[in-house]
Amino acid sequence: MYENYLVIFAASVLLALVLLAGLLLLSAGLRARFARVFSDVRLKLQQRRAASMTSLGDLQSTVGEGGRSWIQKQFDALARNKWLLLATLCVLATPLILVAILSNQISTEGYEDIPAEENAVIAQLLRGEQLVPPPPLPPEAFLTQEVEMVRPMLVSASRDWMLLDGEFRQRLLVAFRVMEEKHGYKMALLEGYRSPSRQNTLAALGPQVSNARAFQSYHQFGLAADCAFLRNGKLVISERDPWAMRGYELYGEVAESLGLVWGGRWKMMDFGHIELRRKGALGKPPATADGAEPAK
Repeated sequence: MYENYLVIFAASVLLALVLLAGLLLLSAGLRARFARVFSDVRLKLQQRRAASMTSLGDLQSTVGEGGRSWIQKQFDALARNKWLLLATLCVLATPLILVAILSNQISTEGYEDIPAEENAVIAQLLRGEQLVPPPPLPPEAFLTQEVEMVRPMLVSASRDWMLLDGEFRQRLLVAFRVMEEKHGYKMALLEGYRSPSRQNTLAALGPQVSNARAFQSYHQFGLAADCAFLRNGKLVISERDPWAMRGYELYGEVAESLGLVWGGRWKMMDFGHIELRRKGALGKPPATADGAEPAK
């Protein structure tokens, strides 16, 4: 997106320089032709001004000779600086022309804060039965070396579905069902609700873990979840696994069709992260206050 604006700016500057150089290097014949054109325009303007002044006798008596003299000086100044005026108009018009030409090519990706409406099938699922969370995985599933390398401190994360916002919980469960029934991927919740103190602890580990502090993440409001896949009874988290990477792509599509935001589109890509955004939620403690966990 920013690259498009840089192109527009660079093209504007380049075109402005070309126009200025062209004005300075015009041949004497072309300059004379432009001078005649401006003289004709000036003459017509003066004629119209004279006609207007004739019909406004009362205004003439009020303004007086001094007022007409001031107007004449302005016209003379415009005539003396006609080349500068033309160059200025060209420079001002260039960005508008470029924006009009390139407007269809400018990407707004990243600014679509709230995703598109759910499609009919997903909406029907959401209006249907209240889905039940899957049984929890055994704690040892989160203690493997692979899991610890990819997601440090995951063993102490909360995977209590009932700490999630009710609406978000149902959308996440629908995503799990669609991923398994349509795409053949069985999913697992890695972390849901995250306390403010844990958020600060993860942020202290660096941006590769989290760049959000307490109440800057939807995890503190039960509106975000980190998920991965189950294959042969084991967690598969790393996107370096082609099978998992394809799963994340499908997961992102399903999540966005449910009106959720997928972390795989962020600059710091977080493929397993989805969240339900709500205006005004971030930046302050939730209604439970004091950083306490939300009621079940």
